[in-house]
Amino acid sequence: MLAKGARFAGVLNTYRTGRGVRATLRKLRALGHVERVPTRIQLAVGAADMMRFFINPAAADYYASQGIDYWFHVTLRFLDDPSSLADPLGFFSTRDAIIGHLMQVVHANPVYDLQLLSAFDDGLDELEEQIQGMLDGTHPRASSIGAIVEEADYHARLLAFVRAWRRDPRAPAPLRSNVAGSPVFSEMERTFGSLTTAMRYFCRLPSTPLGALRHLRTVRQFPSHLGEPPLPPLPDGRATP
Repeated sequence: MLAKGARFAGVLNTYRTGRGVRATLRKLRALGHVERVPTRIQLAVGAADMMRFFINPAAADYYASQGIDYWFHVTLRFLDDPSSLADPLGFFSTRDAIIGHLMQVVHANPVYDLQLLSAFDDGLDELEEQIQGMLDGTHPRASSIGAIVEEADYHARLLAFVRAWRRDPRAPAPLRSNVAGSPVFSEMERTFGSLTTAMRYFCRLPSTPLGALRHLRTVRQFPSHLGEPPLPPLPDGRATP
């Protein structure tokens, strides 16, 4: 509990100081995962949009389909690791907080988190090791994470995708069922499902305090014109998977 409290306090302190965020973004840009670095205002507005338009509605829809109360589940996640809920963008989080979040929740698309972990020299190696520990039952938080995660085979599927993505970042992501089957959520997943496309969206947002306030007050649904366009069809006319 002391370690959890220390991680949570560390995330809150980083919000105050902003320490390390620009360095993380610059490293992600050097790795090719970010094309342009948003301003702090764009990061704040983008985080709000990502939460209110995609993450919360898609999660609530998914939990309803599973017969799970969304806010009760959020409470369990907070008790298991408060820091995993304190930072929706992941830029203020430690390596293990990102890994814990990825293992706690069946993700709409795990690519964003894998790209984020690439900023840590051992991030992806540690992720593989911890997922394997979950599958083997040797992970120190195997019981608490196992009690929260919604699908019993999630960690096996996640490990297979992590290995496939490390071999080829173009490997198709295993989208969560309610996202893949929804035209509304799949449209937003194109924008928020990866760090690259999410930061493109953030960079299109207002960068002044007045513009940011106007956006948050007046934009009530996902602004499709700022998001990622649909992928072009395949040569035979079929939709791109």
